[in-house]
Amino acid sequence: MVAEGVEQARQDRPERREQSNIARLKMKTPETFDGKSSTAFNQRWEAVTMYLGFYPETVDRQKIAWIGTLLADSALVWHLHRYRELGENDTWANYSAAIRVEYRNEREAADAQLKLGQLKYQGSIRAYLTEFRALNNFARATGEALREKVDLAMPDTILDMRFAHYLEDFADDEGFLQATHQAGLQVEKKKALKQAREAARPTGSTRTEEKKKEKGKEKEREKRGPSNTQPKPAGKGKRVWPNLEAALKGVPPKEQEEYRATENCWRCGRPGHRTFECYAFTTSQGTSLTGKTAAAKKPIAAGKRKASEEPDERLVKQQKVAAVEPMEAEKTTTGPWEDSDSDF
Repeated sequence: MVAEGVEQARQDRPERREQSNIARLKMKTPETFDGKSSTAFNQRWEAVTMYLGFYPETVDRQKIAWIGTLLADSALVWHLHRYRELGENDTWANYSAAIRVEYRNEREAADAQLKLGQLKYQGSIRAYLTEFRALNNFARATGEALREKVDLAMPDTILDMRFAHYLEDFADDEGFLQATHQAGLQVEKKKALKQAREAARPTGSTRTEEKKKEKGKEKEREKRGPSNTQPKPAGKGKRVWPNLEAALKGVPPKEQEEYRATENCWRCGRPGHRTFECYAFTTSQGTSLTGKTAAAKKPIAAGKRKASEEPDERLVKQQKVAAVEPMEAEKTTTGPWEDSDSDF
């Protein structure tokens, strides 16, 4: 059994080595460090440690020598000075601890705290929490301080989603971050679904937009009034109705609605004149119009007599005829001579 296991390990070893080599090619080599205090050394050292994880068989002196190739300026001077003093007696554990102490940034924690407070949600909860965790490795925010920074960075939609699904207090910071992460994912999925539905709608105005446009047109017509929306007659019309309410008196509401949708007269529904100039006794649909009408009472110019005070033309004619008839009869009965002139 042991022999079979060893043989299997030998067969698997080339495959494992090939996978390790592929991973090494994909991983980026850490950048050069020049020893300046403004450079974030701890983040660079994390990259170095991860890179060396792909070379577990590397011995201490090889690791220390390789680190020397990543240093420049004052950092390289420090590395060479340590090598001259310790040489082959130096260990990787002692070397890594010494270089971290040498180039430790005293302001790194404070700077991370400042950046953590300025970090805001930009539409991706994954990106936010990834950067938050990276900064918090140095800021070391915990408890209420951590939760306050996260809550201030989140939009109301994510906070509402989290409070709706997590009613109890969180036992630790990790549970709080996980809940925020799940709430953010739900909000982003909902937003993506809404955008997809909007994109799937047919091109053109939606029903709501069409209703708004129609209401806007109606308000505009009301502001302009019938004089601006209806065509002018061929001649100069005379205004006989004081207002629209008086003109439309007696017109059924249904007919009013139909006539208002056209450019014809809103009172009778016929073209060629305006509503305020309508003399019709019936509508185009046969409805009798009651009340004051222009035909019953025509306005006349100031200074002239009213129509009710004018004499009836037929009565005047009859009087004239009655006066003429007796005169004609008298002329016919009485000749052109007198009785005294008769020979008889």
